[in-house]
Amino acid sequence: MTALSDAARAPSTPDVAVRPESTVADSARQDADVIVVGAGPAGSSAAYWLATAGLHVLLLEKTSFPREKVCGDGLTPRGTRALIDMGIDVSQEAGWLHNRGLRVIGGGQRLHLDWPELTSFPNYGLVRPRADLDALLANQAVKAGAVLHEQTTVTEPILDRAGRVAGVRARGGGRRTEDSGSMEYRAPLVLTCEGVSGKLAQHLGVHRNDKRPLGVAVRRYYTSPKTHDDYLESWLELWDGKPNESALLPGYGWIFGMGDGTVNAGLGVLSTSSGFQKTDYRAMLTTWLDNTPEEWGLREQTATGPTRGAALPMGFNRTPHYVRGLLLVGDSGGSVNPFNGEGIPYAMESGRFAAEAVVQALARPAGSARELALQAYPRRMQQEWGAYYRLGAAFVKLIGKPAVMQACTRHGLPHPALMRFVLKLLANLTDPRDGDVSDRIINVLTRITPAVR
Repeated sequence: MTALSDAARAPSTPDVAVRPESTVADSARQDADVIVVGAGPAGSSAAYWLATAGLHVLLLEKTSFPREKVCGDGLTPRGTRALIDMGIDVSQEAGWLHNRGLRVIGGGQRLHLDWPELTSFPNYGLVRPRADLDALLANQAVKAGAVLHEQTTVTEPILDRAGRVAGVRARGGGRRTEDSGSMEYRAPLVLTCEGVSGKLAQHLGVHRNDKRPLGVAVRRYYTSPKTHDDYLESWLELWDGKPNESALLPGYGWIFGMGDGTVNAGLGVLSTSSGFQKTDYRAMLTTWLDNTPEEWGLREQTATGPTRGAALPMGFNRTPHYVRGLLLVGDSGGSVNPFNGEGIPYAMESGRFAAEAVVQALARPAGSARELALQAYPRRMQQEWGAYYRLGAAFVKLIGKPAVMQACTRHGLPHPALMRFVLKLLANLTDPRDGDVSDRIINVLTRITPAVR
């Protein structure tokens, strides 16, 4: 057990009912009912919901907490809801910075868009460094009863004679087998929440679909007077000098105040852009920020660390989401929203969907009945986001062209009502039944669009 796990099981931890013997009958050695690989938002969410249902869960994480991850650190109300559902205290007293909405900058315009008032989502977003967020989520999973092993790098799946996943092999500590020097963990089901690499999925022949959208994001922290901000700030146009006197750069940018004296400034570029994988993204970020106002302090001398980057796997670019005892969750299954590059809420929600399917499956005997229950997970993913992500793929193709993005910005931003509609669409924030006209339009568009396959 790690230090994080021990802290989570301190006397302040709520009482948890004594777990009965394993719910799965298996003649082979079994270390858990379920193994979850990766303790990011997807893995910790899945482990939390599985453990809450009374299953014995092993949560394997290759690093240790707290750990740094590349992220914008800003959450829309969708992410806020997912945290609340897990029982996380998201109050400002607990260290969260709340935001009212999105400030959109482009085409010489500056527009403030408040998050919509909905029955399905809260009306505020959040900001918190990923180093804090991921540790909080892992801690919550441990409090629910999951067993966390840090510094445990999973290397490959263990397959039974039928070719089904029956566990994983890993390095980093714990029990070692005599022949390989690696650890083995056994369970009838494994959730891969490893992120964009999807190594376990690749072992089973499930590879990324290059026709689906992919993004690259880079970010850096700076000390700045913009640290306290009621809005997330999104830049739809990036210039390498003064607007209209210089070249328009590919991609979009953000500046999110962290509330601690720093800001998170970054940019993203889509695979549909001609500049994708042909651009020095770190240099591009510096070029853009060097042309922001001097008083903002977004310069080399105020940077608190290096520029870091990561890939954004979008629009279900790795499927199927279930195969032979392995469930693909979060970024492993390409669940990032193509419209806005947001991944955390979809990782957490997919973790919950996977957990619900697993709980039902393990209540059935191994065989066809269990498999039928497991198929509910990929179906749920398609039902929730398949059509929406297909719409997003079309959107990505359009905005991947700087001229199209510029035209949309210049003609769209002067119309606040239109932009409020766009905000709901891009952030996937609608009420399914009781919403207004814009909700109904978005819901109809989603229903008539064929789902991603």
